[in-house]
Amino acid sequence: MNELFASDTAEAQKRSAETEQKKRIEELRKSIRRYQKSYYNGEGEISDEAFDALWDELKSLNPSDPLLKKIGQDSGNFEKVRHIMPMGSQEKVANPEQFLGWAQKHDYGEYLVEYKLDGASLELQYEKGNLVRAVTRGDGTIGDDITANAKKMKGILPKLCGAENFTGAVRGEVIMTHGVHRAKYGDKANCRNAANGIMKRKDGTGSEDLEMIAYDAWAAESEAPFRDEEEKIEWLSSCGFAVVPLAICKTADEVVAYRAGVMEKRKSLDYDIDGLVVKERTIRRDDAARARPERQIAFKFSLEEAVSVVRSIEWSKNGGTYTPVAIFDPVELAGTTVQRASLANPDTMRALGVAVGSSVVVVKRGEIIPKIESVVPNENATFPVVFPKTCETCGTSLVDEGSRLFCPNKSCPKRVLHQLLKWVQIVDIRDLGETLVTSLFNAGKLSSISDIYSLTVDALTPFFLNEESIAAEKESLGAAKVVASIQNRRRMSLSAFVAGFDIEGIGETMAEKLVASGFDTLEKLLQASEANIAGVYGFAEKTAKIAVEGLSENALEMRSLVSSGTIAIIEQKAGVFAGKSFCFTGELSTMKRADAESLVKERGGICKSSVTKDLSYLVTNDKESGSSKNAKAAKFGIPVIDESEFIKMVNG
Repeated sequence: MNELFASDTAEAQKRSAETEQKKRIEELRKSIRRYQKSYYNGEGEISDEAFDALWDELKSLNPSDPLLKKIGQDSGNFEKVRHIMPMGSQEKVANPEQFLGWAQKHDYGEYLVEYKLDGASLELQYEKGNLVRAVTRGDGTIGDDITANAKKMKGILPKLCGAENFTGAVRGEVIMTHGVHRAKYGDKANCRNAANGIMKRKDGTGSEDLEMIAYDAWAAESEAPFRDEEEKIEWLSSCGFAVVPLAICKTADEVVAYRAGVMEKRKSLDYDIDGLVVKERTIRRDDAARARPERQIAFKFSLEEAVSVVRSIEWSKNGGTYTPVAIFDPVELAGTTVQRASLANPDTMRALGVAVGSSVVVVKRGEIIPKIESVVPNENATFPVVFPKTCETCGTSLVDEGSRLFCPNKSCPKRVLHQLLKWVQIVDIRDLGETLVTSLFNAGKLSSISDIYSLTVDALTPFFLNEESIAAEKESLGAAKVVASIQNRRRMSLSAFVAGFDIEGIGETMAEKLVASGFDTLEKLLQASEANIAGVYGFAEKTAKIAVEGLSENALEMRSLVSSGTIAIIEQKAGVFAGKSFCFTGELSTMKRADAESLVKERGGICKSSVTKDLSYLVTNDKESGSSKNAKAAKFGIPVIDESEFIKMVNG
């Protein structure tokens, strides 16, 4: 009966998730059509980044959606003209990982890289070297004839120099410089919006404030006067056009490095660019004729990355571990000001080549915590990072293992206190707060995890009552409450027990992986070799080494706690949640989140802190929330259940 209920619940949740996904797809289609229309009519309502986010979400939910194959269209204010050359849209990537994935499928031997201009596309149609029409992008096939306006713009050539026999089209981007925008069009949101609106004015006023930069050409009748993409740019320049800068990179990694350099340089440009266009040397007319060419890519910049200069390196102390943190000039990332980022460990810092004075790419892609992704080559004066040599607490020489810089002294006061606090957090002794633990430690009452379970009401009373109250033999309800809370936390899973000992990198999730892999007793764990643990999914040689060292270092106290009966390890048995994972978000009404997670673990399930593709259920009392977790659940088709449904599953 329980299995039938669980099956019905899962099926109902699946149908609900599918319905929500269809609803979201329709919302996205409606928004994209609206913003495309406003963009192509010169009154863009949202930023490129915001539009890209909508586009990417639709693509992830419904990759074959017909809207993804369409391009926007212009207003009805001008005569319509068919293009000579295709004016489709490019596929795009927004970060190095995505680009390198694309490059693996498109290994050209070399990559030609151009600035991706952030303006409005325009096709200039020539017959025997003479300009006959200027046509906007429109729907990619037919656009507006704005020839009269275009002739007023800078960079528009009425006659091609040295190419009197050319019949075909030249494609470029109409832009407004920052200087013109500041001087005359400060009321417009940005240069692109201003250029879009002005170029389509019926009376043509303001067109003289615009200019065009060329980047493509298409011979309609005779043989093209260029043999490849590099020669094409050279030919456009020889005709008299202003052209985009062109770089030739031998590898995909060189493209990533070049992009980082351009990100730093673009602040000094007098026009907007929003990324790079990466293509092969060979001209592929068949591919260019597609609505979305496959053999070139727009490698865009993002609001979630920026270039800055490292001014200093601080060392964050967490227990006995010293972590390098870069302090750099403030930058705006995804709407917040950022000026520091963890460098994880000495090896990561060395691999990146970070030094004081380095220009670095800082990213915050969908993450709360920013990180440094790469170093940009520059001519700045740089200085090597100074490493701390001794523990600031106990004076012991620090050990640099590459993956961590740490104090090896197990008796280091900072390490001991950190372990005590970790144990209280993992085991969830709620009435034993950080302030009280610190006070007990400083008073010499706590120096090990075992000492926690030896605390008495009498020992704790001075930390709750003053001397006068103690002399009057008053009882401390607070002290009694703490002792009761401690005694209520003597039974726990093996994974929680191990995680509580604060071994570097071995939290409860990693410990659960060890238990699930067959190391399901304390002795099995303590007897495991580095090679044994390195074979567990999610572990590697360095993590296995740290795990074995940490277990060995704490083995005596671990065995003592268990053999004395102070701690009872609960055997993990297969339960109703075996093989299932849960993520809780938002407030619960009948229990605390920690209690809900305990219910899952007691029944053989796993708790996760984020929504991933393999998550079984997202639990929330606000199914209609627009939170990132709800959005990800809809994207991955993960069932979303509320608290009451979760409780039914627990009791089922």
